[in-house]
Amino acid sequence: MELSLFEIWESMSLLSRLVAISLLGMGVASFAVIIERTWVLRRTDRESMEFASKSRSQFADGDIAGVLELARRFTRNPLARLSAIGVQTFQANEHKDGGPSAAAELTRRELARKLELYSAEGRRGMGMLASIGSTAPFIGLFGTVIGIIVAFQGIASAGGGGIAAVSAGIAEALIVTAVGLIVAITSVLFFNYLSGRFDRLDMQMQHAAGELIDYLEGAHGHGGRDR
Repeated sequence: MELSLFEIWESMSLLSRLVAISLLGMGVASFAVIIERTWVLRRTDRESMEFASKSRSQFADGDIAGVLELARRFTRNPLARLSAIGVQTFQANEHKDGGPSAAAELTRRELARKLELYSAEGRRGMGMLASIGSTAPFIGLFGTVIGIIVAFQGIASAGGGGIAAVSAGIAEALIVTAVGLIVAITSVLFFNYLSGRFDRLDMQMQHAAGELIDYLEGAHGHGGRDR
């Protein structure tokens, strides 16, 4: 006896259909997060390379105003935003009590706070991806149990254990289990991949923040080339 997916769907109970719809919804949500975060990472890498290549010569020439103007063109890029915030914070505090040393410390603290904020922004949706990866197998298992119950009900209704009596329930159980595993495996694999990419981005941002502070202190110490 052959059963099409449509026939299996028609034979499903309401609870089984809810489980299947939940798994499909989780799959769609997972796919949306994967596509959106991957696109964000690629855009960030591309814009960061462009900003870094253009700002390097401006920093070397002491053209801080040019760096700030360039950063305004990359309003969504964390490296550009971080550079602008670091420069502005240092300039706002270098002539206050404590001088450049205090300004550098305040800048370091401000950049640390912004790094945490940008990291959280970058990982938006990752919690959902992790939750889907961890719960989808159990939801699929729940669907398996329901399918087995349906199979036993078929045996009871037919008064015997022929393949026709249990085929719909077994097919239902296997399909829901497979969907749950596919959703879970995909979510976990991409969660690990994206987490690694974001970890590398965080490390690069921390390195850039440290270099920026060193530059600001050094530029001031060499006669304030940025003014």
